[in-house]
Amino acid sequence: MPAYDKTDIQRRMAGAVEALKHDLGGLRTGRASTVLLDPVTVEVYGSHMPLSQVATVSAPEPRMLSVQVWDKSNVGPVEKAIRSAGLGLNPISDGQTLRLPIPDLTEERRKELAKLASQYAEKARIAARNVRRDGMDSLKVDEKKNVMAEDERKRHETDLQKVTDKTIADIDAASSAKEKEILGK
Repeated sequence: MPAYDKTDIQRRMAGAVEALKHDLGGLRTGRASTVLLDPVTVEVYGSHMPLSQVATVSAPEPRMLSVQVWDKSNVGPVEKAIRSAGLGLNPISDGQTLRLPIPDLTEERRKELAKLASQYAEKARIAARNVRRDGMDSLKVDEKKNVMAEDERKRHETDLQKVTDKTIADIDAASSAKEKEILGK
């Protein structure tokens, strides 16, 4: 059984890109996005639960989020959780619905978010390089075990490098698009 598994390598590389896109989705730009509230946890029924398990989040307008709380007794804890999440959002209570106007970003905050986006991208690049290193190591193991010949190993290494280059290009594209969106260019 060869140690090198091309489909596993590709799956892990795609995973690095998906994780980056999810992280970038959580960064607040001037627009409302339901992903913004994903990290919020609410203390209800004696435990901490993700907001998505106690309410429905929607974006009815470009600069407004709406949180429909399912149980009326949870409106207070949900409001408190959103205020204390450090997102700079101020919920307005309207019965069982919380309205969250998305404020404009200051130039300083935009630069901080752009810097954070590039840190996320670097983390994803490192993950992709680690996957490549694992792939290269398993190719060498296979060659030592005589599962594949040297020229076959070199061909696989070239393929692996191409997959890595494409993944890093995808990471860079996602990162620069988010930075442009944040900086409003």
